[in-house]
Amino acid sequence: MKGLIVAIQFLTRLPTPRITVSGDEFAASMRWFPAVGLIVGVLVAGAGWAGARIDPWTGALAALIIWVAVTGALHLDGLGDIADASGAAHKDRKKLLAALGDPHSGSFAVVTIGLQLIAKLVLLHALIERDAFVTALLVPFAARIGPLIWSRTLPDLHAGLGSRFRHAVRPVDFAAWALLLVTAAWASPSLLAAPLVFLVWGWWLLRRIGGISGDGHGAGIEIGESLLLAAALLWAHLA
Repeated sequence: MKGLIVAIQFLTRLPTPRITVSGDEFAASMRWFPAVGLIVGVLVAGAGWAGARIDPWTGALAALIIWVAVTGALHLDGLGDIADASGAAHKDRKKLLAALGDPHSGSFAVVTIGLQLIAKLVLLHALIERDAFVTALLVPFAARIGPLIWSRTLPDLHAGLGSRFRHAVRPVDFAAWALLLVTAAWASPSLLAAPLVFLVWGWWLLRRIGGISGDGHGAGIEIGESLLLAAALLWAHLA
């Protein structure tokens, strides 16, 4: 359970007991990222359901606010950094790494984060109108399986936080979360699109950025969440 507590501390702003861990124990906490996503999903779906007692837009806004607040905008920060780095990628690798390490947000970051929040708000509204609260609950879980895959399949962009996770995930972890993802798909079949989302994001990162980093993981979670929400809406429309 120590790994779960560390993962909650790292990925959220939820209150947890104070514990001290080694570097290896911190890296091993990545195995629990999808479980943290499930906790986030419960809070997001609960806020959406409560707000929807007023109307769907209020539900969508409540869900989005909780989504950002409980994660501390951690993944949005990664998304913004990747957007700025992508804008610099056409110059040279030195400028790309400088953009990733710059604590200030450029125009690419601001526009990308703004569009991401709008996209989530609109998608949440559409799903709440269809009472798809189970989907809202499961999407954060599914999206956080991605980092387990990218950490093992993509080269490190640089020696940083992301590189510490490289050898933390074991085959049994992949098998367990894959089984749970398939099980979750019985309740929300559109989650079966998750492997394709992970593949596309990993390919884009490799082609455009050159590898994986902590920012790449965070951005991938954000992009994954939006794409899985969109897939759920498409599934509901076609069903």
